[in-house]
Amino acid sequence: MDTVNTIDLNIYHTSDVHGSVLPIAYADNSKNQKGLAKISSIINSERENNPYTLLIDNGDILQGTPLTYFHAKIDKASKNPVIDVMNYMKYDAAIIGNHEFNYGQKYLLQAFAQSEFPWISANIVFKNDSSPLSGNSYIIKEFDNGLKIGIIGVTTKYIPNWENPNEISNLNFEDPVDKSIIIAKYLKEDLGVDIVIISYHGGFERDLVTGEPTENLTGENQGYEILSKVKHADVLLTGHQHRKIDNALVNGIITCQPSCNGEYLSKITLTLEKKDNKWQIISKVAKLIDSSKYEVDEQVIDLVKDIENRTQNWLDKPMGRINGNMVIDNHFKLRLKDNALIEFINKVQMSSSGASISNTALFDNKCVGFRENVTMRDIVSNYIYPNTLKVLKLKGKDIKAALEKSASYFCIKDGEIGVNPEFMSPKIQHYNYDMWEGIEYIIDASKPKGEKITKLTKNGKPIGTEEEFDVVMNNYRAGGGGDYYMYKDKPVVADIPLDMSELIANYILERKVIEATVNNNWKVIY
Repeated sequence: MDTVNTIDLNIYHTSDVHGSVLPIAYADNSKNQKGLAKISSIINSERENNPYTLLIDNGDILQGTPLTYFHAKIDKASKNPVIDVMNYMKYDAAIIGNHEFNYGQKYLLQAFAQSEFPWISANIVFKNDSSPLSGNSYIIKEFDNGLKIGIIGVTTKYIPNWENPNEISNLNFEDPVDKSIIIAKYLKEDLGVDIVIISYHGGFERDLVTGEPTENLTGENQGYEILSKVKHADVLLTGHQHRKIDNALVNGIITCQPSCNGEYLSKITLTLEKKDNKWQIISKVAKLIDSSKYEVDEQVIDLVKDIENRTQNWLDKPMGRINGNMVIDNHFKLRLKDNALIEFINKVQMSSSGASISNTALFDNKCVGFRENVTMRDIVSNYIYPNTLKVLKLKGKDIKAALEKSASYFCIKDGEIGVNPEFMSPKIQHYNYDMWEGIEYIIDASKPKGEKITKLTKNGKPIGTEEEFDVVMNNYRAGGGGDYYMYKDKPVVADIPLDMSELIANYILERKVIEATVNNNWKVIY
C-alpha cells in the first residue's frame, strides 16, 4: 500500500471582470478598490504558500471599461492590455463569456492568439465540423506529484438571443449541461483524472437550498441543473449573474461566484489524500477574498501604462456642449418621468436610424448624465455597452407588450413606489427597464401586472393592436434580451453597425451645442 499523502489544492477564479484592470472609476478617475491589479497581488501572495494552485477566468473579461473599448475600437494595432495582464498573472485557463463576442468574433480570435493560456469552449462549436471555437473542450492540468485535474469550460447557450447574428452565424451554441455530462464522465472514467472542475459562464436558475426556480427557466442560467445532473463533477465555478456566492454545496459539488469587476477572488480549497495511488477529496471549502484589502501589483500598472495614457487622452477629448440639464440627481426618479438625458439618447437613435419611435434604458445607477462640456469620458461612462442599433417592424400589440414588460419594473409597497425585487435579485437589472420616445404613454404602477399601461398613443391617436411601426432599439433588446420575447423573430427593417458611443459622439460633434429638451411624452403614476 502506498504511503498516505495529503495536500491542499487551491482553485482560484475570477468572473465578469469586464475589463477592470486598474482600481479607478473612469467617469472621474476616482479610486475604485477592485480590479486585476489588486487580484494579482492576492494571487502572488497565495502562490507563495502553496504550489498546488489553479487560476481560471470564467468569462466576460475582454469588455466593459473605456480601456477595453479604446483598444478594440481606436487602438486596434496594439496588444490587448487585458490579455497582457492575464499572461503576466499566469492564468491556467479562461472560459468564453457572452460579452466576449461584443467586439466581434475576429477580436476574440485575436485575443486567443495572444494568450499564453488556453481558452475553453466545450459547447460553442463551429457549425461546419463541430470543433470548439477556442480549440479546446477541456484541458488537463497535471502536477509533478501525479495529480491530474480536468477543467471543462462551458458558456450560457443564450448568446444567440443577444448578439448580432452576423457575428455568430458560423457557430452553434450547444447545451452546456449535456456537454458537461459527457466530458466529465470521459475525463473521470476514460482518462483517469482525479478532479473534474466545470467552469460555467452562467449562473443559477434555482435557489441553491430549496431548488425552487428563482427566474424564468429560459436556459440562460443552468448552474443548478449542472449541479443536479453532472455526476462526475467535483467543482462548479460560475458567473454571469454578478452574485457573491461562497461555500455552497449541492449534491456534493462545491460551487461559488465572485461578484464582478475584480471585486472578489474566489478560492476553493480541496484537501486531497492519496491512497493506493489514487487522490481522493477529504474536505472542500470555498471563500471569497476581498480585493479592496490588498495593494495593487505595480507590475500590472506598468504593463498597461502606455495604452492607459492614450485612453485617458482620448477620454478627455471635447465633443460639444449641453445647453440645459442632463445631469442625473436621482436614478429612480429619472425612471418615473420623461427627462432630458433619456430623451437625448432616444433622439440619437431616431436620427441615426430614421425610425420615428425609439426606446432605451438607463443601464445602471452609476451613470451621472452629461455635464455642460461633454467629453468622450462622459459618453462612455453613461453608455457603457458597445451596442449597435436595429430597427424592427412591430405591431401595436408588440409595443404594448414591451411597455407592460418595462412597467413590471415597478411595485407598490405600503403605498410607496419602488423597484420590483425581480429586477434586483439574483441580478440587478436596471438595464431591462426601457423608456420610449415617439409615442405617448402612462404607466400606472398600482395596476395589476399586464394592465399597467393606461395610455398608449402616437401623436395623440390611440395605437391600434395591428398597426405597424418602425421602432429602433439596441441589438441586445432587439434579440429579445431581458425576456422581451415580443421582439424575437420580428422583421429587421435596418441594422446600424456603428456602436452607440460612436453615434452619440458624432451627433454631438455635428451639432456642437445640444439643447436639453423634455417633451413629457411619458410618466409613471401610482
